[in-house]
Amino acid sequence: MSVNKLGKFAVIGLSAAWIAGCSTTATDTDSSTVAEDANSAANTDSAYGAGQDNATTSVIVEDKDTGMDSLAGVETVFYFDFDKSIVRPESREALAKHAAYLVSNPDARVVLEGHADERGTREYNMALGERRAKAISRYLTIQGVAASQIETVSFGEEVPVAFGHDSNAWQLNRRVEVRYE
Repeated sequence: MSVNKLGKFAVIGLSAAWIAGCSTTATDTDSSTVAEDANSAANTDSAYGAGQDNATTSVIVEDKDTGMDSLAGVETVFYFDFDKSIVRPESREALAKHAAYLVSNPDARVVLEGHADERGTREYNMALGERRAKAISRYLTIQGVAASQIETVSFGEEVPVAFGHDSNAWQLNRRVEVRYE
């Protein structure tokens, strides 16, 4: 009988340990934290890159050999709020230019690389990166881009652009990068 009780305690103990191990590490998910992250990202040191309000941006540089002249100076990195996969309004103009280019060049292909910050589990961040890439993909297809021209991939938290453990780094890592093949 004591072996039976020991087995029950072992099952209960292991279950409690498993539940505790699966709990999320992000505890500040309220809207004030999201706004704080966005505000502090606007004050990011320009060492990360040069862009509007000191935000890190990548743009396509004019190159006559690639035929991407219409995309010269257009942003290729799009940022997201904490735990969200909604395309920000300030991203829509640049995405419309990418869509126009892809519609007028049916042979062009684009890879949308979704990323997340380090908060949350690895699996959750992979799914979040995928949701962000698919949100950009949906936006482009609504603009008339063929789904066959778009590939989405998620890197989750595995390819950070900023290695800090603060709201500035987290904001820079919540992104989708547009890469042409």
